[in-house]
Amino acid sequence: MRGLWKLTWIEMKLFLREPMGTFFTLVFPMMLLFLFGSIYGNKPTPFFGGYGAVDVSVPAYIGIIIATSGLFSLSITMASYREQGILRRLQATPLSPHTILISQVIVLFLMTTLGLVLLVIAGKVVFALRFGGNIFNVIIAFILSSLSFFSLGFVIASVMPTARTAQIVAMVLFYPMIFLSGATIPREALPQTIKQYSQILPLTHVVTLLRGFWIGDGWNKHFTEVGILSALLVIGVIVSAKTFRWE
Repeated sequence: MRGLWKLTWIEMKLFLREPMGTFFTLVFPMMLLFLFGSIYGNKPTPFFGGYGAVDVSVPAYIGIIIATSGLFSLSITMASYREQGILRRLQATPLSPHTILISQVIVLFLMTTLGLVLLVIAGKVVFALRFGGNIFNVIIAFILSSLSFFSLGFVIASVMPTARTAQIVAMVLFYPMIFLSGATIPREALPQTIKQYSQILPLTHVVTLLRGFWIGDGWNKHFTEVGILSALLVIGVIVSAKTFRWE
């Protein structure tokens, strides 16, 4: 356990020194919040069921943070560690392989949580962010969504030979998702055809689940999202366990 926390502390410092991961996890969602919040404000409107634009955007931006951590930070870091021989050297230490992988998950989950906290504080202070749901439901949805995307990140890191190819695959998956899932453009503003096709995107279900619980929906309205994200988590763990390479 001591080795796990020491490695986690080191990995956390390395994460904060890496500009891309820090920017997209902690800064980029805040930029979106201030940009679109200043344009549309947060006045309640029937278009969003009595909530304001910021109220429905914040849980969607949390989805962006989750996707960034899983698709970019985790996949690129693990692929880079393998490419540079770091995984092989770590495997030769007294640390167990599971400790090395768990430390990555802990660091990314903490950074993702920090991004969420900063986003919510900024929304509350600047735009009087409203919350009408159950905090425990949101936390559970956040954990499930994060772990699902982390498992997807491990799959990418497992099958991609280099950090560069992992980054390209992450970009191909990430950018269509943030525009079609409701993460940046509210789903209410998307054409019906886009809404139908976006159901194949994992981030769509993250945004739908977080937004639903944020405004007070019950679990009975989101069995589909919970089932899909749970399936993604299980499949991702199984695939990455069978394909992950240390060198």
